[in-house]
Amino acid sequence: MEKRLADIDWSLVQSFVAVAETGSLSAAARKLGASQPTLGRHIRTLESHLGQELFQRQARGFELTGKGQELLSPARAMAVAMTELSLRAAGQENRLEGDVRVACSVFMAHHVMPGIIAQIRLEEPAIQIDLLPSDQSENLLFREADIAVRMYRPEQLDMITRHLGDIGLGMFAAQSYLDRKGRPQNADDLRHHDIVGYDANDDIIREMRRMGIAAKRDWFAVRCDNQSAYWELVRAGCGLGFCQRNVALKTENIEEVPIDFPLPVLPVWLTAHEALRHTPRISRVWSLIEGALKPFVS
Repeated sequence: MEKRLADIDWSLVQSFVAVAETGSLSAAARKLGASQPTLGRHIRTLESHLGQELFQRQARGFELTGKGQELLSPARAMAVAMTELSLRAAGQENRLEGDVRVACSVFMAHHVMPGIIAQIRLEEPAIQIDLLPSDQSENLLFREADIAVRMYRPEQLDMITRHLGDIGLGMFAAQSYLDRKGRPQNADDLRHHDIVGYDANDDIIREMRRMGIAAKRDWFAVRCDNQSAYWELVRAGCGLGFCQRNVALKTENIEEVPIDFPLPVLPVWLTAHEALRHTPRISRVWSLIEGALKPFVS
């Protein structure tokens, strides 16, 4: 089977691996930046070429058949080899131009990165930036991103990472909310206020319990896991909420709420694949991002 696989167009194998790993055409299309019909056509072409049915089409998505399971391992090996070839080739480029894909959280993409990217474009107009807002971990090994800005240390192999520092958090609220409900002065006062919480994410509850506050999910009348939408809820006056201080302190009609307990910090890590880190255009974007983030971290 591996010999037959080696004779097939690489794009068909790439599509096969993506659908096998995500379980659906739509998710695979998002991962590869392709269209759903294109991936469907690739799967049908591959199955026709091999004379085998690779997936069972089900209501909940695509499930590998026995033959598909047999092919997945050599297909992944082929994907790794092709990615390594691409990385090594890209790492030899000497031009200070071309595309650089930058991944970061949705919140950073909305509130921090636009200004940084505008400055990069001003200084290096021959470099095009693809911004990937996502709270998932893009796979730098497979070039889903060239550089990642993360609030945790990436653990993928063959990566170069640098801890730029930490971003402080604070508690904030809209002035309209504080005028209406009063301004809390300590942790005990929080019991009499609305706090915007998370939905499935229990980080806020865990942190409040760590500080001795017996928080539970129904304390929060409004909940949202998307960080940018969460901040908009706070800005609209839905209650007290947490935010990066560097962003919140620049926001009009928002006040910081003084509290008598420490808040955690967000570590900021810059990451790139070691084979690409010193490619001129990627090295340049790395340096510009690093310099632009320094005012935000301590």
